[in-house]
Amino acid sequence: QVQLVESGGGLVQAGGSLRLSCAASRRTISNVAMAWFRQGPGKEREFVAAISRGGAYTNYADSVKGRFTISRDNGKNTVYLQMNSLKAEDTADYYCAASRFGGSARFRQGDMDYWGKGTLVTVSS
Repeated sequence: QVQLVESGGGLVQAGGSLRLSCAASRRTISNVAMAWFRQGPGKEREFVAAISRGGAYTNYADSVKGRFTISRDNGKNTVYLQMNSLKAEDTADYYCAASRFGGSARFRQGDMDYWGKGTLVTVSS
């Protein structure tokens, strides 16, 4: 079983940047796909970005393309989400997830096997 812990959230002004980290423990993540989801106030949880097990494939929600970058360091058992040009509508709890379907950048919540507890990102306008 994989345990996922997110960090790096906080308060930032619109136009600013943050980097989220997701550290995995109990087992390696080198053979699983990883993804980030978010849930804004009063909204349903939605897909943000995903990366395949080796990092060859990535997938992004249209709302974050060109602003967010997902990456991974399997040696450190960690996945990152670099968020630039942040907007007020990016305010949300951000969740890290892992999928046993490691060969592609999975984006469906139903494909995820493990979830972190989230980190809050607040963007002030």
